[in-house]
Amino acid sequence: MSQPRKEIFVKRRTLLSVVAAAALGAATMFGSEQSARADALADITSRGTLRVAVPQDFPPFGSVGPDMAPAGYDIDMANLIATKMGVRIELVPVTSANRIPYLQTNKVDLVISSLGKNPDREKVIDFSAAYAPFFNGVFAPARVPVAKAEDLAGKTVGVTRGAIEDLELTKLAPSGAVIKRYEDNNGTITAFLSGQVEVIATGNVVAAAILARNPPKRPELKFLITNSPCYIGLNKNEAGLLEKVNTIIAGAKADGSLNAIAKKWLGAEFPAGI
Repeated sequence: MSQPRKEIFVKRRTLLSVVAAAALGAATMFGSEQSARADALADITSRGTLRVAVPQDFPPFGSVGPDMAPAGYDIDMANLIATKMGVRIELVPVTSANRIPYLQTNKVDLVISSLGKNPDREKVIDFSAAYAPFFNGVFAPARVPVAKAEDLAGKTVGVTRGAIEDLELTKLAPSGAVIKRYEDNNGTITAFLSGQVEVIATGNVVAAAILARNPPKRPELKFLITNSPCYIGLNKNEAGLLEKVNTIIAGAKADGSLNAIAKKWLGAEFPAGI
């Protein structure tokens, strides 16, 4: 009777050893995967190339120039980061729909594509510090005395019908303001340049498009309606890469590099507080 019990004990111990070994192997494999994912900065340094997802159809953040080369705020930012990291840049054109999947499937290391932060996105990727302003506001020439919503009383304000700024302005504007709605941004721009309206409510990207025409009536920001800065996206648990990118952004804010990019592409100073 003692022999069978001994065999059973040996078999059980062997089985437990196999299970433990399998569990250890799985844990080691999982840990290795996590370590690999968490060491993207080392991968970039070893590869000598930083792969960045950038927009190709959203000026002034990113578009294709006459020479067929990508150009824009986000492209300059990607180049700045690669230069500070001491690696080559590989620009990967993306759309709004595929920019995060490209990151999650390791086609790129970073997303620099006018990316806004929201709770749903924060569940799947991490974000750097803000690197670019993106907002809707009220714009008018310097001579027009507007500093807050109440100052729009007696003013004619142009806005694109159904846009975020239209919805928000409807809530904010005093009863004495005359709001003229246009079917698209081009209509709003034309109304401002032709003098049909003296004030416009629009995005800073549209204001930059007006400034690019170098018109005699140059819009300047009077006050914000909504504010949603742009952030750089990167995969979760990439602490080293996140710290490196944030250090570069902080340095670019301090030494004026970001201000130069903002003035070049948005026609305005880099705003304080982002």
